[in-house]
Amino acid sequence: MFLWIKALHIISIIAWMAGLLYLPRLFVYHCAVAPGSEAYQLFTVMERRLLRFIMAPAMTAAYVFGIWMLVLIPELLHDPWLHAKLSLVVLLTVIHHLMIPWHRAFAEDRNHRSSRFFRIANEIPTVLMIGIVILVVVKPF
Repeated sequence: MFLWIKALHIISIIAWMAGLLYLPRLFVYHCAVAPGSEAYQLFTVMERRLLRFIMAPAMTAAYVFGIWMLVLIPELLHDPWLHAKLSLVVLLTVIHHLMIPWHRAFAEDRNHRSSRFFRIANEIPTVLMIGIVILVVVKPF
């Protein structure tokens, strides 16, 4: 049973990370089009669907399957690498929730952030993902 839950956790993480990496890139392109244009409206719809139908369910599933694994093997909570990993997961969650008002600002034609801001924001999930994978695979401490 544990391996099935672990597989579903990994699948959920892949879907969540895809959204975390793609949404800021959509914001970069969204900055380049005129508010009210057809392209602007299309980006708004794409971002909303990505957030609601892919990212939010995937994040929820990742948490559910992750917690389920810890319920099945609570000894994992004694491993320091897991505490570091969970800290990075919390940061990923914060980034996820920051993207919601960024999307809302575009949807309401009030975005004041530059494409450069979103290019930098696009790198944060990547760095966190690298840290998480290293912690889970290498278990350095």
